[in-house]
Amino acid sequence: MPLARIEIQAGKPAEFKQTVADVVYEALVEVLGAPKNDRFQIIAEHTSTDLIIDPTYLEIERSTDALIIQITLNEGRTTELKKAFYLRVANDLHTRANVRKEDVFINLVEVKRENWSFGNGIAQYA
Repeated sequence: MPLARIEIQAGKPAEFKQTVADVVYEALVEVLGAPKNDRFQIIAEHTSTDLIIDPTYLEIERSTDALIIQITLNEGRTTELKKAFYLRVANDLHTRANVRKEDVFINLVEVKRENWSFGNGIAQYA
């Protein structure tokens, strides 16, 4: 059910990308309750002119390695679960991929269940 778009600066090694993808997937399953094997992720690389992230918005000092994670998922999770997800992703990216916590921007986009088709032209959740 979740679709994760991960936007990063160009030039990162494959191992970094895989680790970021794994961290996001594991947090989706373990914190937000996404089904196992429901893994749909897009990792896109951008030059500094194509990935524009304010370096000080809300007084958070971001580096040029800041990344954006946007996840489209079914609506209905509590604010507490979302906060736990944000913290888990930021902590795990810091520990496992050496990403500064300040550099982790996450956006959740909630949709109704009927807004998904996983193939065959069928709305499997409708």
